[in-house]
Amino acid sequence: MTSIPASIQAIVPMLSVTLAALACMTWEAFRDKGEPDRMPVGALGIVGLLGAAISAAFLWNGNTTSFGVISGDNFGLFVTLVLAAVGILTIMFSSQVIHRDGIVAGEYYTLILFAIAGMIMMATANDLLVIFIALEVLSLAVYVLTGIRREDPQATEAAFKYFLLGAFSSAFFLYGIAFTFGLAKTTRLDVISSFLAAQALSDNPLILVALGLLLVGFAFKISAVPFHMWTPDAYEGAPAIVTGFMSTAVKAAAFAAFVRVFLMAFEPFSADWAPIVWVIAAATMILGTVVGVAQTNLKRMLAYSSIAHGGYLLVGLVAANEVGKAAILFYLATYAITNLAAFGVIALLGARDRENDELQDYAGLWYSHPGLAALMTVCLLSLGGIPPTAGFIGKWYIFSAAVSAGYYGLAVIGVLTSVISVFFYLRVVVMMYMQERGAEAPVIHVNAISMTALTVSIAAIFYLGILPTQVLNSRPSTTCSSRGASRVRRGRPAAA
Repeated sequence: MTSIPASIQAIVPMLSVTLAALACMTWEAFRDKGEPDRMPVGALGIVGLLGAAISAAFLWNGNTTSFGVISGDNFGLFVTLVLAAVGILTIMFSSQVIHRDGIVAGEYYTLILFAIAGMIMMATANDLLVIFIALEVLSLAVYVLTGIRREDPQATEAAFKYFLLGAFSSAFFLYGIAFTFGLAKTTRLDVISSFLAAQALSDNPLILVALGLLLVGFAFKISAVPFHMWTPDAYEGAPAIVTGFMSTAVKAAAFAAFVRVFLMAFEPFSADWAPIVWVIAAATMILGTVVGVAQTNLKRMLAYSSIAHGGYLLVGLVAANEVGKAAILFYLATYAITNLAAFGVIALLGARDRENDELQDYAGLWYSHPGLAALMTVCLLSLGGIPPTAGFIGKWYIFSAAVSAGYYGLAVIGVLTSVISVFFYLRVVVMMYMQERGAEAPVIHVNAISMTALTVSIAAIFYLGILPTQVLNSRPSTTCSSRGASRVRRGRPAAA
């Protein structure tokens, strides 16, 4: 990295992924259509993502900045590493699935990589307009991925709903940027923070309008209540592996930007927005858990599970302390690996003409595919927060952040909803081990690449659950200024 000019070092991870996407697009345009397209197009994507991960590791503790709007701080680099891991696992799972489903490989991998490039930009941007551009780059790619099975009416409907509601939320977010610019005369997060530190809400109520509009835009992307309506339909209609990608990578990027904007630019008014986010977090955890219990389709169940997990992440945002920031990052890593592995199993068990994603389809899975049943069990236990999995440490860390900030009620709600959620996770486990397999059970042959991805995911789940100290001790922080970090938050509990 020392041979690269300091002014562009922060964009190297994003540039690596973008070049890989362009390579995949070029390969698809010039390849012989009669040749099998399993590789090397997938390998090109993995090379680009490995380049992003390696460059992010070299930039660690460097605090570089490119063009004044992209920050190579540890916070953004950690999310970049998570996104690179999600992208690599997604490509590995996809190696078997996309050809079975008749999806054009070059187009599919290009969209995945462009989406990740937008996500990395979103996670590392310190300017509202750059965050918006990154949001649109990743959103357009994900809209197309949702409906990439063009012959499937359900996928087309899901993509159309996602697109319409996404455009609506983008308008809210853009208006929020406009109001913020009108107030601070800038879209740079650090300058906005300095401006707002000298303001009072009573003197300038438009600050609350800007906050509300930005909150709506972010709440849609993280599937927070009441902006979650698109999630079950989009998750059910998209291919299972795309659903896993959406539920992990998009959430990680959106939360990274959410934390930057609200704990950096709008940190001076945390006492004003924290109660609102408190209510949203509580409602998100409760609705995601309660409605998830009633689902019989596994993809819809995991969609509501994703909503509930978004509520847990909001708990860390409400805490607004250093423990909360670190807890959000650790939870994003554990949730991303766990949920993507779960959707990977669902994708591998599906068929071109049938998803096999109903709860009854998993009856007796232990007897026909014991390996997949065992791997799915680990994923479900981790999502439920059962030790010694990574999910347990993630939830413990999130709730500890809430308690340390004085939000005992929110921590109690989180613990109770987490206990209830164990019911619908264990329901799948019971179905796999204690029910007889149907006569029409499909015969599944998992290739070596997909099995390697599952094995790595499960190893990571146990590693983060048993030996999490390497990640926990790093505690990467946002780029909040020392002034903002030390400022006394008005109206916050004393424990904060």
